Amino acid sequence: MAARILVVDDDESLCALLRMHLASAGYEVSTANDAISAGYQVLKNPPDLILSDINMPHMDGFEFIAALKSDPTLPDIPVIFLTSAEDGEGRGKELGAVGYLTKPVRADRLLELVSRHVAGGAIPIG
Repeated sequence: MAARILVVDDDESLCALLRMHLASAGYEVSTANDAISAGYQVLKNPPDLILSDINMPHMDGFEFIAALKSDPTLPDIPVIFLTSAEDGEGRGKELGAVGYLTKPVRADRLLELVSRHVAGGAIPIG
């Protein structure tokens, strides 16, 4: 069974690109354009990993992940933050993020980091 990854970013073209790279590596990918939509998806069917932008409308990625981590009914889901800003890595680590990627994201770096934190569906790199 392929690992399920949720990509949360308000940039639809980036979501499509990440979906393409992750799906071609064998992952099952869903996307959300904001934290509210993502929250509904997580409650309905928790993913094996979340890739989340930091700067989004309604609720930023830090607030979104903090809310998920505060819900004891949810499993501990690994989180990788995506952002165009170079600051915030410390805040991400405080929230328990397993990774932090700066946009533009290189596909090989993305797939390497994802494969380290989920089982199933990964194609070995190298």
